[in-house]
Amino acid sequence: MTRSASRLVFNLFAIVMLITFVAAKPVSRTQHKASRKPDNPATGRLVVHEWGTFTAIAGRDGKPVEWQPLSGPSDLPSFVYDLGSAQSGRGLRHGGQCFKCTEAVVRMETPVLYFYADREMSVSVRVNFMNGTITEWYPQVRSAYKGEPTGVIDWGRVMVLPGAATSLPVEPKASHYYAARDTDAALVRVCSKQEQQYEKFLFYRGLGDFDLPLNVKLEGDRLAINNAGSDRVATCIVFESRNGQVGYRIGKLRAGELVIERPVVDQTQDAVERELVTLLTKEGLYEKEAQAMVATWRDSWFEDGLRVFYVVPRALTDKTLPLTLEPAPAELVRVLVGRTEVITPEMEQAIQKQLELLNDASADVPSITMQIIRTHGRFAEPILKEMIEKTDNERWRNLLRQIVHSARAALE
Repeated sequence: MTRSASRLVFNLFAIVMLITFVAAKPVSRTQHKASRKPDNPATGRLVVHEWGTFTAIAGRDGKPVEWQPLSGPSDLPSFVYDLGSAQSGRGLRHGGQCFKCTEAVVRMETPVLYFYADREMSVSVRVNFMNGTITEWYPQVRSAYKGEPTGVIDWGRVMVLPGAATSLPVEPKASHYYAARDTDAALVRVCSKQEQQYEKFLFYRGLGDFDLPLNVKLEGDRLAINNAGSDRVATCIVFESRNGQVGYRIGKLRAGELVIERPVVDQTQDAVERELVTLLTKEGLYEKEAQAMVATWRDSWFEDGLRVFYVVPRALTDKTLPLTLEPAPAELVRVLVGRTEVITPEMEQAIQKQLELLNDASADVPSITMQIIRTHGRFAEPILKEMIEKTDNERWRNLLRQIVHSARAALE
């Protein structure tokens, strides 16, 4: 081999080695970084998603009316803590007291907080409820109390356990509570001196007296819907079920107002469920979370009646339910659905027919009251109150007041 050929081979060899070294360096560096443990585990990525419902009943003027949303038997498993257990100290990790209220304008139903993390971490969680009281929760909390005008619930520090699995509490009796577990969220663990509790979320519920963004007024066969404040709602779903037949319409509020016909009940429940899941995922929920929310409320969202669904503006949610998380999550999604129940002429006519039995002097008022409650549940009292306002007959007004009193006593 000549000297020039040898030099050429050497140079080519050097170039190949240099290219190999340069190409290999980033891969080696990346692998090293991936294998390193973080200096501070709390800096891991944390994502928190929340959904829940604000339920109200529209009065004759379209504005929400007071009602007794805690009336009747609990729809929650017995392991869930409530105001009664809080007063005895059983529901609190470090003592404390809550105060039960009877009537309210808004029922805050089943907000749940889901946690997603890339590693196990400790998170402190506290929720304030402006002009409200938190009435039920699970797992147990460090403290819960009603201030003026703010209710507070504080779990203290809970552990987020991605990838962990364990048995969760369940009872033989069916409950819509369990549907909320069907997501990919991490387990959370709450510890006290007595025990450790695990769940797929943090759950709470309450009663409030605050303004929701929409007023809903039934005018003949049309609904007049308008924004009552500065927080704008873009889209709503008007749903109605009559004797098991369902229908819905999707409405867009232009300049904060909408007049929309009552739905024709010729559609399917599956269709409106898909619309709700789509609406919820557009607001940032994962699809499984949106499906879990619809499944949780399937038994009441789609029961007989006329109602309006919409997503509460995020600014109003944050103002009404200030949420404190430490460390702050990389992503926080909060989707509270407004649900406004509308009292229809058909409801009043049904109660009117039941009340006709009172024309008989020997009529059993408690028995008739229970028939009304079985038919209309927690909405019976608001319907009866509407009837009291409409009638000019003093005898009939007094009789209706007696029925309201009996209904309240039967449900307490």
